[in-house]
Amino acid sequence: MAGEANPRDEATPTQRYQRLYVNIDHVATLRQARRGATPDPVEAARWCEQAGADGITVHLREDRRHIQDADVERLAASVTTVLNLEMAATDEMTAIARRLRPHQVTLVPERREEITTEGGLDVTHDPAQLARVLGALRDAGIRTSLFIAPDLPTVEASRRLGVDAIELHTGPYAHHPGDPAPLAALRDAARLGTELGLRVHAGHGLSVANVGPIAAIAEIEELNIGHALVGRAVFIGITGAVHELRAVMDAARGRAV
Repeated sequence: MAGEANPRDEATPTQRYQRLYVNIDHVATLRQARRGATPDPVEAARWCEQAGADGITVHLREDRRHIQDADVERLAASVTTVLNLEMAATDEMTAIARRLRPHQVTLVPERREEITTEGGLDVTHDPAQLARVLGALRDAGIRTSLFIAPDLPTVEASRRLGVDAIELHTGPYAHHPGDPAPLAALRDAARLGTELGLRVHAGHGLSVANVGPIAAIAEIEELNIGHALVGRAVFIGITGAVHELRAVMDAARGRAV
């Protein structure tokens, strides 16, 4: 079931293996273009798991622009690896998560006018609400994560909030190829997170073309990748897209660890 742990979740940062969680939001984006039944994100999740994905990620947005409530209901019942639910820190979303009990909830910033998530969560904005949501999730036995910028004070603030993990926003790295500063920031944030006892994940804008240097950061134990993988699946199929990405990650990981 979706709330059960993946044995690979217990891998330490010094181990070679790095988990791949596939975000299937944009399978739902294709479906919603016609408001029909296909392509079905739940079927996509099954294919991804069979291809070797270690988990499935979905973002239930407040405006329901792609993933729908019924999708999350079905995924919670059918995912055989683990389900990572991305959501805003609202009472509505907290109630949904506590009822469905995914393995992990990642709290993300959300603005209705944005095309996609544009930055990391501001952990200094309304910390009382953030702490209340995190406490409610922990009480339900759900692992918690925050999607944050690779900023050292933000990593430290996340640790003070008592989360299990942080997911480092790799957007600046993906959007500025050749600039060493974003990659250096990710390395520093990942190192600090591990030193503080946090599990370190990463994602946003990653693809076969740019994932290698991120996969090579030993402290990052989990990558969340969706848009580029779904786009690649249009040409080579979703199984091929998972295998292709997994191969690049493994090669980079093997060189680094």
